Amino acid sequence: MEIRRLSLDEWSDALPATGFEVFHTPEALDALDAHARGDLRLYGAFKGERPVGLAPVFVREQALGTAVMSPPPGFGVPRLGPLVMPASPKQRKREQVNGTFTEQLLDELGVGGSTTLFRMVCPTSYPDPRPFGWSELSMEPSFTYHLAVDEDPDVLLSSFSKSLRREIRDAEDAGITVEVGGRPEIREIYEQARTRYEEQDRPFTMTWPYVRDLTDALSTVDRCRPYVVRDDDGEFVSGIIALYSNDAAYFWLGGAIATLDGTTVNSYLHWQIIKDIAAGEPLESVHTYDLMGANTERLCQYKSKFGAELVTYYTVESAGTGMRAAKKAYRLMSR
Repeated sequence: MEIRRLSLDEWSDALPATGFEVFHTPEALDALDAHARGDLRLYGAFKGERPVGLAPVFVREQALGTAVMSPPPGFGVPRLGPLVMPASPKQRKREQVNGTFTEQLLDELGVGGSTTLFRMVCPTSYPDPRPFGWSELSMEPSFTYHLAVDEDPDVLLSSFSKSLRREIRDAEDAGITVEVGGRPEIREIYEQARTRYEEQDRPFTMTWPYVRDLTDALSTVDRCRPYVVRDDDGEFVSGIIALYSNDAAYFWLGGAIATLDGTTVNSYLHWQIIKDIAAGEPLESVHTYDLMGANTERLCQYKSKFGAELVTYYTVESAGTGMRAAKKAYRLMSR
């Protein structure tokens, strides 16, 4: 196995047809590279000319040492990390490829050094983080909800909770309409989200130039859609920005609690996204709606109403007291 540094074009050529997340796309990585502090490095593992592993990392040299992050913090990227694509379906071969790739990647990044801070949040398609643990990194599971959208929407609707079905039908009865917009609607969703965070005294780290550049780039390849609800006067009520990989749609930004004439609108926004997925819009290959997170009890009380599957993903990072202090310092400097 050979580890190589890749250009963005080479990365694009090496991406598999399935199994990657929207932020693995070259368009998303290019936008992150333009706004995140540090150097974007794209690594590929090859057997001959066949790619068997990929990993994007952001490397930042600073006085305290080197920070290696995937994804970079503060940009609304829930997961990034490694992709492994072994040719053999045999478990032994898959583990061998994963183990060798992990070992060589960590060696290339100098992760064993005492002044290197390492953190990776792996994609849901990466099921085996054990090689990171065997390299004395910590492993922590997290969760998201995946809703399979591969059947008639009416059948899917019947699997939702009673209260969720009622909210959707109330919106239909009220004649609420959802439109798919462009950059102006993305800006409205962004500003509403930023305002809600400020009202709750929570940090909102994404800047408008970053969100604009990311969504512009993804929109050119049908990987971004802003869904919005307006009132009778055309005023913005609420919206959701959905992002798309080849496999999944992602509830990325928006969805602030809102009502129109006393009717809750956000469940109806989700329902319109789900119906479009079922109709093959904007990508025929998408059959999953990722509700983006199942780690906060308060939010899970709502998201669990969709009857989606609970899916695990892993964070692997440097361990130890010294590294905890370094991570805290890095987060402060990143802000």
